Amino acid sequence: MDNQDIITFPQFARKIPMLISGVPGLVKGLKVGDTKDKTREVGLGRCIETLAADSGETEAIVDGDRSLSYAEFNAWTNRVGNYLASTGIIKGDAVVVMIENRLELMVALTACAKIGAVSALVNTSQRGRVLTHSINLVEPKAAIVGAELRSAYEEVKTELTVPEQRQFLVDDTVQSGLPPASSHSGDFWIDLMHGSKLASGDNPRQSREIYPDDPCFYIYTSGTTGLPKAVVFNHGRFMKAYGSFGFAAVKLVPSDRMYVCLPFYHATALAVCWGSVLAGGATLVMARRFSASKFWDDIRHHNATAFGYVGELCRYLIERSASPDDTDNRVRVIVGNGLRPSIWKQFKDRFGVPRVMEFYASSEGNIGFSNVLNFDNTVGLCPFRYSIVEYDNEHERPVRNSKGRMIPVGKGKIGLLIGEISEKTPFHGYTDAEKTQKCIFQDVFKPGDRWFNSGDLMRNMGFRHAQFVDRLGDTFRWKGENVSTTEVELIIDGHDSVIESIVYGVEIPNTNGRAGMAWLKTSGHPGQFDFASFLRMLRTSLPACAVPVFLRLGEDAETTGTFKHKKAPLKDASFDINAIDDPVYVWLPGTSTYTRVTQSVLDGINNGAYRF
Repeated sequence: MDNQDIITFPQFARKIPMLISGVPGLVKGLKVGDTKDKTREVGLGRCIETLAADSGETEAIVDGDRSLSYAEFNAWTNRVGNYLASTGIIKGDAVVVMIENRLELMVALTACAKIGAVSALVNTSQRGRVLTHSINLVEPKAAIVGAELRSAYEEVKTELTVPEQRQFLVDDTVQSGLPPASSHSGDFWIDLMHGSKLASGDNPRQSREIYPDDPCFYIYTSGTTGLPKAVVFNHGRFMKAYGSFGFAAVKLVPSDRMYVCLPFYHATALAVCWGSVLAGGATLVMARRFSASKFWDDIRHHNATAFGYVGELCRYLIERSASPDDTDNRVRVIVGNGLRPSIWKQFKDRFGVPRVMEFYASSEGNIGFSNVLNFDNTVGLCPFRYSIVEYDNEHERPVRNSKGRMIPVGKGKIGLLIGEISEKTPFHGYTDAEKTQKCIFQDVFKPGDRWFNSGDLMRNMGFRHAQFVDRLGDTFRWKGENVSTTEVELIIDGHDSVIESIVYGVEIPNTNGRAGMAWLKTSGHPGQFDFASFLRMLRTSLPACAVPVFLRLGEDAETTGTFKHKKAPLKDASFDINAIDDPVYVWLPGTSTYTRVTQSVLDGINNGAYRF
């Protein structure tokens, strides 16, 4: 970080008028998101019902050429919710929802929220063993599957614990060329939208029986070890995002239109972006997926005034050739996370974006930051109690002083972010109690206090502002997704020619996050290894973001006294062929196998000749 990124008093003083003008919104946001009263009726469903009553004719959601007003959207969700309830689904039941970004996804998850069911929002790129794990993990009472993902579901159906009588299919009237159903699929599917057509369009009575601690979604995260974990995202937490981002930070109005091409199985799109839209009574414009070549045309076509982003999205946009149309847009604010300091100002200037509402939050975390004062290169400030403490990278733990207390870092310094666990900032944890306990520090600054371990390194920028630096442990972020090294290792170790593997993330110049790299010990000579079939196996078994970009083949890996692999030397060597005397291979863009890294290939990677 450049010294100019550290916030000085004169810089902060110039923002005081903005800070003062934002106080009413901040107060309202905190009030709306206040979850101390556990008997208060809240929830996603209530937000929709209020908008339907007060702003029923306003466009709620646009999906391509399809559009729904808030009144229409509310009535549709009511029919689906009342129908699901009639099949025996009750409050607290988990319902797996597997639908790509489209109107029906929002209808399904809102319908579940209204009757108190918990939508388990499975990553739509998951397949095979990982998909089976994610579905069975939440002990589902039903599954709602989009026709575009029918084949993926049917491939693992025999291993699933979903009740046979509650497997609902949702037609895809927008996307053509869908894969045919498996020949062994039988007739178990129930057409959800047809079945709910005659159900009542009135607000379900259950929507008046939803309280802050009631779970709303399960959002899956790779966490730090193992297969995906299901994070509990309750209605109170949705209200916090709705209040804090909607009223205090993003501040949309009914005439605003927010374009979102991020997947709605992530909290960024679902809670932050959509929550901001609902708080402003604005319009959500959905895109099935991100396309760098069509992005700005879509923005202009839909007259979008805002959009959601992750850092990788911004990098892809900035890498495209400049166009005279770059500033031809009505965008006044963007909201997301991961915009790198190296392109932050360039992005704002090139595309004429006046306000970057960068934020920091995690699906499981108990605190968040938002850039309400529009400083550059920061995740902003946090209204709740947190600390950035000294961290010992070698021993992988926070530093404690002679009294056993953690030590806050000074201005400009890097440390581990922790958030106090309190009534205002509870930590709801995972479906696995043991994993929940592992994320809690105790006796941090005083006896008995409890703090959430974010697993993230932050830089203290001063004036309660922070800058994201990196993730710790066995998770890295690539293509806007968290990747569990353990999950990838499990898949790799299942290959017949692999004896042992170590997976970690490495930085490629001019990219966001860390690309996957795997050290492999194989059963034969490296020259006999079938890289093409190995890559095919990985691409079939893993989401694209989790497939290692680099491989290093070796004989023995350095271990600690407790036989844990020492990843630090491998991370330090990265894909440099001169650092360790082992061959390195790379999956170059547009190829179907791994290529041996020579000096010329290495120079090309470092000089940006390949677009990863």
